[in-house]
Amino acid sequence: MTENNKEQRNKHLWLYVMTVLLSAAILLFGWKYIRSLGTLQGDTQLVPLKAQVVTVLDRQIESDAYLNGDTIDTVHVIFSAKILDNNGQSPNIMAIQTIDGYLPSGMKEVESGDIVLLYKGLDPSSPEEYSFGDYWRIDMILGLLAVFCVALLIFGHIKGANTIVSMIFTIGAVFAVFVPSILAGCNIYVWSISVCLYIIVMTLLIVNGWNAKTLTAALGCFGGVVLAGILTYLMSNLLHLTGVVNEQSIYLTSLSVSINLKALIFAAIIIGAVGAIMDVAMSISAALHELCIKVEQPTFSLLLKSGITIGRDMIGTMANTLVLAYIGSSLSVVVLLMAYQPHFNDLFNREMIVVEVLQALVGSIGILASIPLTSVLGAWLFPKPKQGHTVINSANQPYNPEHAPSPFPAQESPEDN
Repeated sequence: MTENNKEQRNKHLWLYVMTVLLSAAILLFGWKYIRSLGTLQGDTQLVPLKAQVVTVLDRQIESDAYLNGDTIDTVHVIFSAKILDNNGQSPNIMAIQTIDGYLPSGMKEVESGDIVLLYKGLDPSSPEEYSFGDYWRIDMILGLLAVFCVALLIFGHIKGANTIVSMIFTIGAVFAVFVPSILAGCNIYVWSISVCLYIIVMTLLIVNGWNAKTLTAALGCFGGVVLAGILTYLMSNLLHLTGVVNEQSIYLTSLSVSINLKALIFAAIIIGAVGAIMDVAMSISAALHELCIKVEQPTFSLLLKSGITIGRDMIGTMANTLVLAYIGSSLSVVVLLMAYQPHFNDLFNREMIVVEVLQALVGSIGILASIPLTSVLGAWLFPKPKQGHTVINSANQPYNPEHAPSPFPAQESPEDN
């Protein structure tokens, strides 16, 4: 390895470490700032206890008869359990699982060895009794998450590790900063745009490093997100949306802090679309960057036309991705509404359905806007051969972008190798 390559690798490593530290510092600052405002806390005193079922002691059935002769059975399962939160040192306790026959939950009856969540005082009539809350599912989710991370590391190597780091920061930005900011009564419009900007810049810098490719993708993505945000704001007013799209929205109105439900729709749309827009912008930027390296005489016109062509091939699947994602997330609601309101005009004028359609359309328009914007930026920012410079065929000696000026170091970072 030459001395110049070592210096480049050290430079990229230093930039990567600084990016991670700066991303963590911004996230920590946002978290502390929101906590200083005092976020809303629930008034429940119920604390879930992780426990393991030791043995089932009794099973009782309570039947209620209807006038037509049908009966509804409510099952009460009494069992002993060991609290696991205290390293399993506590004595066995008695608990009860109630499966209400009036609720078609399909809950499985507990068996010996099951890991469950218990609540003390869930039943007001028996405040000292432990009641079954739900099955413990975190371990299985963490196991699947571990499989996903291992797969990322196997197929992505260092890029996979960078993806995991960026995902951690993204989840932290949403759940440790943005959601608490809503409960603290902050301006949802400002904080949703700020969080999206943080996610875009942080993700692209950590995954791809400081180079023209990242700058192009970031600017193209942010442009698409801004357009999506403007369209969402305008359409929310033109469609006379109230923000009350389901019963959860109604519950939010009863909180002590005032939450702008229309702004919540705005945030849901742009946060839901930023991932797809960022994917398209990065794909076009990477393709144009590679084309600039491989082609002997990459001109502005050539790169621009290539970016538009690549974008046309991507928009169909990406638009379908958004549409199918939103349909899948609200499929049960759509089925219920169609069952009771089969008329087309009634169905597609309900605010719940209108918001889902708006999410898909605005996200797709944001993707469409990011394609030409990213293509123009890439064609302009990516280095071209100097006047009269002869480029040898890439099979023998590929064109080196370092020979031409660039806003960022164009050499690939160690993570790309």
